[in-house]
Amino acid sequence: MYPQARFFIRTALLWLLAAAIVSGLLLVNQAFGLSPAIAALQPTFYHLLMVGWAAQLIFGVALWMFPAYTKEQPHGDERLGWLLYVSLNLGLLLRVIAEGWLGAGGPIELGWLLVVSAVLQVVAAAVFVYLIWPRIKGRAGPPRRADTTRKA
Repeated sequence: MYPQARFFIRTALLWLLAAAIVSGLLLVNQAFGLSPAIAALQPTFYHLLMVGWAAQLIFGVALWMFPAYTKEQPHGDERLGWLLYVSLNLGLLLRVIAEGWLGAGGPIELGWLLVVSAVLQVVAAAVFVYLIWPRIKGRAGPPRRADTTRKA
């Protein structure tokens, strides 16, 4: 496994751990009613789980396992891979900070952080599609014929 894919997969595992911690906080808060600020972390939990864990794991495995782009650049332009990694993780981190801050009653003026977060995550998705699209290839070689003989 090449280093970039390892970064994606290991970071996905860290986001999974963060999602589990937030989930635990949400459950404790639900049981004991500790703080409305903790209850406001519900969307954060879903983003940690779906963007941080699931999407990032998929991105890492796809970059690792999909067919080579070329022999010279089997994974495509790795600079774009790092742009994908940074924009995805920075976008998610900004979202966690903004949702936590706003959920705790922070000033609504910090809502622009959510906009920046969303833009970074859209950039990450677009870069992923751009990197993976040319690696989705058909089978090499002649098409296989269907077996037309029947066994009785």
